[in-house]
Parts: sequence; C-alpha cells; structure tokens
Amino acid sequence: MKATILASTNVGYSLPIEEAMKFSGHEAGICYMPDNIKTLFAEPEEKTIKRANGTLKSGHHSVFGHVYYNFSFEEVPKILAMVLNNEKVYNTSEKSARYTKMKTSEEEEILYEKWIDIYNGIIVKEYPNISEKQVKKLAMENARYLISVFTPATTMGYSTDFRQMSYILHWLKKFNLNAPDTAFNIKLKNVFKDFEKNMTDLGFKELDDGKDRNISLFATRTREEEFGENYCVNYKGTFAQLAQAQRHRTLKYEISIPESPEYFVPYIIRGTEYEKEWLEDMEKLSKNFPQGMLLNINERGGVEDFVLKCKERLCGCAQLEVAKQTKDTMDKYLEHTKNNKTEIYNYLLPYSKGARCTFKDFTCESPCIWGAKYALDRKI
Repeated sequence: MKATILASTNVGYSLPIEEAMKFSGHEAGICYMPDNIKTLFAEPEEKTIKRANGTLKSGHHSVFGHVYYNFSFEEVPKILAMVLNNEKVYNTSEKSARYTKMKTSEEEEILYEKWIDIYNGIIVKEYPNISEKQVKKLAMENARYLISVFTPATTMGYSTDFRQMSYILHWLKKFNLNAPDTAFNIKLKNVFKDFEKNMTDLGFKELDDGKDRNISLFATRTREEEFGENYCVNYKGTFAQLAQAQRHRTLKYEISIPESPEYFVPYIIRGTEYEKEWLEDMEKLSKNFPQGMLLNINERGGVEDFVLKCKERLCGCAQLEVAKQTKDTMDKYLEHTKNNKTEIYNYLLPYSKGARCTFKDFTCESPCIWGAKYALDRKI
C-alpha cells in the first residue's frame, strides 16, 4: 500500500475554478487510467479539461466532489445557515447565539437587552449557586429567541465540495423561481439572491444535479409518524431548537411555517408574571420571524442514529428545548414499540433513564453544573 496527499487546504489561497475543473478531470481519469497516478497528472492539460467537460455533460458529477472549498460567510442570516446545514455535505463553525452577544436591528436590540436583564434577575433568584458567567450565558441563550432568523448577525466558516456548492446554487435558483410569495418566502428569496451574487462573484456557477432535487429543509408533503428500525416523528419546535438538531447529519429534518404564529415560552418564565409580557414582545417582532417562533418539524432516521442524538442532546449542557424534545421523542418511541417491537424497545430502554451521563456506554469528559439528577429537570 502507498498513501499520497494529492491536495490539501492552503490558508489564504483561493483555488481558481479552472483549477478545480482540472483536478476533477484528473480524478475522472483514475477510473480508466492505463498507467499510474504520476502519469495521469502529467498528461496534457487540454486532455484533462476535455475529460472534465465530458464528465460534466454526462452527469457523472461525483468527480467534482473531490475539490473542497473553505468559505467564510459574514453577516449572514441564521436562516441561510440552516438551509445550508440541512444539505448534509458540509463542515461548519458558527458564531453562537448561545454564548455570544448578537448584533441585531434597533427594534430587536431594545427587546433583546430588556430580556437579558430580566433573565439575569430570574436565573440568579432561581439558581443562586450558578456563577455570574453561567448566568450571563443562559440569559443570552433565552433572549436570542427574540432575534429574527433574517437578521444578518451570523458568521460562519463553511466547507463543502465544488459539486455540492454548484448544486446548492441551482436549488436556490429553483426555489426563487417556483416557491410561492408568502411573507416568509419573500424575505428568503432576497437572502438567496444575495448569496447567489456573492458566490457568482467568486466564480461559482449553478449545476443541475439531473435528479429534480430541491432545498431539503422545506416540506413538500405531510408525513405520518412511525416507530421501528426507522422512525418518523412530528413536533413543534423553534428555529433555534432546529438549528441545534441539524448537527445530527444522519437524521433528516423538514419544516413548514404555520399560518398562525405561535411562540416558545422558556420554561423558567412559564406560569409567571413574565409569560404574557414575553408573548407580547414576541408578537411585536412576528413580521421578522423571530427564532422563538414555533415551526412544524418532521424528523426522520434510523434507531441507532436516534441513540446518537440522545448521546448529544440528553445533557445538561445542551439547549434545554432540544434536550426536552429529544426526551419526548424517546418516550413516544418506547410507547410505540413496547408491545410489538420488543427488540427495538429493549435496545432503547437503557437510554431512557435520564441524561446521557447515566448511559453505560457513555463517559462524560466535561460534567455540567446540573448533574444527572437535574440535567433534564432544570428550568433554564
């Protein structure tokens, strides 16, 4: 065996699209090469380009997936990050609204700052032993529900391959041509146009995948729930919760935007004097589609993939909304398998007793402040 590095990320270097085509042409040549890699890469450039163009036209686009690009997207709306992250073929690093203060519109800023102060006071009173740093983080995490998914406040490092980005540009264009002009879609189409222009300026062009695919985030039909080796579950959750869940790339997510808006109420203010005020402030921002707006979410995957989600989200360090939603799905999964699918039921049972730190096959390297007892029963 012999291992060779053919290419790698070079910080500060922007690979020209022509070079990406050439490299893909070489990769295409591997399939039928009569000699070896060294000879293939030494062939005349025009032969390589001809092969690349021929492969492009034939629809065998996998060779264009060998070339990776590392992008930096600054001042992008959260909804764009969610659309990109739902397409699976990527690596991403995003500025966190859970841990950092976000730049918002003036209207959002006033309410955001107001609720950071309110949550600070409530958290300190409810949990006096939590550190000042932790209180601040938790206050920001809950106040960010007010921020619009269209506010250009996110910075992300995003890596994907040449083929995938070309497909994405095609799917965005199809959405802009075919999606109905709802209030949400009108805003989204403007985001897509801006993104397309930026990518076109970098030299990228759309590529039809030939399979009539579309953006995967938006549901095109309803799905019935089922539980077995594979599962399909429907629930309501916020944009913020969905963004956390999307990191489980073996699972599939689709959403639809309800016609009548509803909003998530953080657990720590439910049933208190602040609940009504929170909902009133959310309603003031409804036209902006705040991250705390509730969506219709469909989640699908295999049972082993769901357990992997449990090993991430049934945790005191996880966002509380996604932790509780994962527990709700576990309870539903058990209920639907206990009588007629005992093998699945028994497989899930060890992961249903509480937080992930109770799992026999999981070792926590960074214990949270809540411990196993309160990891899922906390209010914040």
